[in-house]
Amino acid sequence: MRRTVKITTGIEPLFGTLDENLKLFESVLKVTTHLADEALEIEGEAAPVERAERFVNEYMALVQEGHELGNGEVQALLRIVGQDPSASLRELVESPRPKLFGKKAVTPKSPNQRAYLEAIEKYDMVFAIGPGGTGKTYLAVAQAVSWLLSKKVDRIILVRPAVEAGEKLGYLPGTIQEKVDPYMRPLYDALHDLLEAEKLVRYLEKGVIEVAPLAFMRGRTLNNSFVILDEAQNTTSEQMKMFLTRLGFNSKAVITGDITQIDLPPGRRSGLIEALDVVAAIPGIAALRFNERDVVRHTLVQQIIKAYETYENGQAARPGPAKSRDGE
Repeated sequence: MRRTVKITTGIEPLFGTLDENLKLFESVLKVTTHLADEALEIEGEAAPVERAERFVNEYMALVQEGHELGNGEVQALLRIVGQDPSASLRELVESPRPKLFGKKAVTPKSPNQRAYLEAIEKYDMVFAIGPGGTGKTYLAVAQAVSWLLSKKVDRIILVRPAVEAGEKLGYLPGTIQEKVDPYMRPLYDALHDLLEAEKLVRYLEKGVIEVAPLAFMRGRTLNNSFVILDEAQNTTSEQMKMFLTRLGFNSKAVITGDITQIDLPPGRRSGLIEALDVVAAIPGIAALRFNERDVVRHTLVQQIIKAYETYENGQAARPGPAKSRDGE
């Protein structure tokens, strides 16, 4: 089946730099395209062609109405439409409208991201598991900032295991804060993106926002707080149990991690994996899993994650070396 769509000015972001978005368009919608003079020819099976035509027409209508869709947003919308054949581009752009988290409006860029934000609103404890770049930490910090500014909580506490890949804090130069800060940098980056610099400094100085290593949580009860445990795959069973039992009244906890990136010593089971087995089914707790389709970094990152999964699955399935009859 072939359809021809007359294209208008302002549609350039749909094609992307060196037509990278057009290639993604073809990949996720399962069609082929050809650019002619002021027209886009779409070929393929009937249903994919109709979806692709509807996407282009809705895109042009939105642009003409004044919507500005950047390159990254176009890619995210394409992925959503590719995963959900019933999705409407107009509905994705207009409803729900981007929510303001601090100084920045944030729009979920995949169905899983949308479900994640809804789960954080609904449940007091949420586990988010998946590869890097899927927005697990950033969206959790954004929700925390929103809850703080709307006075739903009195403080934000951001926690990470401070020792990774065999490194020890004692071997690093400087004060304890200077030793800890490099491990906490991704959390600071998200805060800087969402809050005005002066406000962030004031919150940090007053302890309204606290960024700390997991070891500092022992013995505390966290009331009226939004607590995020990041890189939770690097917790031990004891550390995870300690963290989960810190939650006090009117508090919310989000635990994020990538179970394919565990840096614990050999033989130590990840506290995140154990917690998913032990507590994930408890009412009031939600567990969401992200995959490579939720990655919002460079499009190559999705392919890299998928390639590693394929490689690791192949390694796991490969039989070990055969033994001789005498056991040698």
